[in-house]
Amino acid sequence: MPSGRPDDADVAERLRRAQIHPGAWWLWSLALGTAATRTTNPLLLALLIAVSAYVVAARRPDTPWARSYDAFVKLALAVIVIRLFFAVALGSPIPGTHVLVTLPEIPLPDWAQGIRLGGRVTVESLLFAFYDGLRLATMLICVGAANALASPSRLLKSLPGALYEMGVAVVVALTFAPHLIADVRRLRAARRLRGRPDRGIRGIAQVGLPVLEGALERSVALAAAMDARGYGRTAQVPVAVRRTTAALTLTGLLGVCAGTYGLLTADGGTYGLPVLLLGLLAALAGLWLGGRRSPRTRYRPDPWGPRAWLVAGSGLAVAAATVLARSADPAALNPGVVPPTAPELPLWPAAAILLGLLPAFVTPAPASARDARERSRHDPFR
Repeated sequence: MPSGRPDDADVAERLRRAQIHPGAWWLWSLALGTAATRTTNPLLLALLIAVSAYVVAARRPDTPWARSYDAFVKLALAVIVIRLFFAVALGSPIPGTHVLVTLPEIPLPDWAQGIRLGGRVTVESLLFAFYDGLRLATMLICVGAANALASPSRLLKSLPGALYEMGVAVVVALTFAPHLIADVRRLRAARRLRGRPDRGIRGIAQVGLPVLEGALERSVALAAAMDARGYGRTAQVPVAVRRTTAALTLTGLLGVCAGTYGLLTADGGTYGLPVLLLGLLAALAGLWLGGRRSPRTRYRPDPWGPRAWLVAGSGLAVAAATVLARSADPAALNPGVVPPTAPELPLWPAAAILLGLLPAFVTPAPASARDARERSRHDPFR
């Protein structure tokens, strides 16, 4: 008699379909980063950071690569501090009349015109540096959210064949930092359990060698796995197909550059969008033809379902609303620093940014430890 328990294939299929396509998470985070590039309003940037942090806290899985979000947040804080330090030490091109402090200025030779060390530190220059650093920090945090939510290996499986080799290099680079952070935490915890120091120059020096050794071992194992799976193998395609692929790809990239330039300029609004769309179509056709040179199969490809559309669409809606808001009211999205003015929170751009919270409610909760063990047992290639 049947026991009523699902077999291994059913469990593996249920776990696979419960996951969101990694491309949707990357589109969502890159769209939030695009929205951050269109504004220097600290209130809107803080709202973007809060939205991404809430989604990460609600949907981040319990995996080593998902713990890299904290490192991106620390890197973002370091960017703000460094940007303010440069504004104080090297000066700023922003004129200002509200002087906070006057530092001793070091005279420089004539060939270093435009650069100064020390001098007056004004409120306007610090505000400009803070807004600029906060915008870059927001972009870094959005990229960190993508690293915490999307599996790099699953994203690699979704790339077209023409981008497979480049995708492998990018995935290896993206997974290096999470593995490095995990190794440092593991070794520091082991040293604390043994009663040995894990801070200071001595602790860092004694932790660095095992971390380097682990990185070299992973590199050798990765090279062996890539060689065993035929990495770099290409299929023979006709010369006409290769030339057509190169022509379509080059034409598409030129069209994307020209269309993007047209959209960013005031005079190119009539031709920018059509040229951009034609360039995208040509580039996609080139990628499709180029994929014939990379013969490979996909084991259980990730489906792009309605939830993935909602995740990607929410991020794209945030980016589109921010771009439109800057065109309609640029002063609200870029508060002035000369003279210093208190930033105000524009209502409908802020409401549009809150659409980025949609993935926290429409996506399934992260897998528990039991589900993770089931996935590893039923789907070892995951």
